[in-house]
Amino acid sequence: MQNSFEQALSDLFEWCRARNFAGDDPFDALNSRIFQATPFARSETPRLVWTQLIKRSPVNLRRLAHVPAQTNPKGIALFALAALANYRRLKTTEAESEARDLIDELLDQRIRGYSGAAWGYNFDWQSRHFFAPRGTPMIVPTAFAARALLQATATFQDQSYLKIARTSCDFILRDLKRTVDTEDELCFSYSPIDQTCVFNASLLAAETLAGVGAITGEAELCDFAVRAARYVVKRQRDDGAWAYGAAKNQGWVDNFHTAYVMQSLSLITKTCGAADASMFGAALQRGYQFWRDRFFLADGWPKYYDDALYPADTHSGAAAIVTLLELRHLDQGAQSLAEKIAAWLLNNMRDSRGFFYYQRRRFYTQKTPFMRWTQAWTAYALARLLEDLGNAKPGL
Repeated sequence: MQNSFEQALSDLFEWCRARNFAGDDPFDALNSRIFQATPFARSETPRLVWTQLIKRSPVNLRRLAHVPAQTNPKGIALFALAALANYRRLKTTEAESEARDLIDELLDQRIRGYSGAAWGYNFDWQSRHFFAPRGTPMIVPTAFAARALLQATATFQDQSYLKIARTSCDFILRDLKRTVDTEDELCFSYSPIDQTCVFNASLLAAETLAGVGAITGEAELCDFAVRAARYVVKRQRDDGAWAYGAAKNQGWVDNFHTAYVMQSLSLITKTCGAADASMFGAALQRGYQFWRDRFFLADGWPKYYDDALYPADTHSGAAAIVTLLELRHLDQGAQSLAEKIAAWLLNNMRDSRGFFYYQRRRFYTQKTPFMRWTQAWTAYALARLLEDLGNAKPGL
């Protein structure tokens, strides 16, 4: 299967390069020039309805709605992470050039006017709790950008990337709200303009602080990260699951947000969590067991929700591959499951043109090739899997 993974990754990168890594996104509906011209664009409920209508349509309505294909900062961060894994595996000049070019593009997409380097989304975003205009910095794309910068620092031994990642810590500590802030616990908001308690988002902020603090030796950054980890760990359900957030209407459990929580918690534990390693390790073990038992079928089918067979979801499968590789210390079979999920994606969700479909539903497959949500995550997953498999054949 390694050759199949390598060919799939090569084809996927070729397809994405041909489009300059620009494309559609599940949540870009509010970029519609038609919708923006209506009075509904100023109201919360119509924005939510319009977003879900475009997102859930079996056919892609974006061209009809005049939604332009664009690059997405988080997508570029994920492609950069994939390219860095390619370079570590291949050690070619071409692989290095692509990784550095993607990092440069990521840096060009920084949002100015805040305490440090921050990134947002390329569209207005209406959530259930707040509205974020395009250009609002968000912790999720910022954390993945920082992850790419920290990996570039280690991969190329280039301290200039670390300096920029360090300023993202200033954004986190000075611009994000602390919706919970006690001596033992801390929860960061999703953005500078909301008061939410979203578990994976707060942990991604903590992951950034921990990753930078572990390199720079700043104990204060690690202290913040550990407090944020305690907050999330103490809100784990008895069965091992984590809900999406603390609000009453954020109680659902899904595959990839659970994976995000475990990725970040693992990284925080490894870098800064020695004093709380027992508590964090026990939470990780419970969470991992719930996640592995409830979100995957025997053939690698990646479920979106723990309590429903459909939809099978490419994003969930790709995030799972990265998470399984991060958590191999918990399970000797983790890499084998990662390979099984990757094979399932290749056999069931891959288009002959090289890209990957969004979701497989009961009566149809949603084939829109979302650039950030599906292609970037799958590139990251396959590149990491190939790196871990040690397949260093040239040619990508």
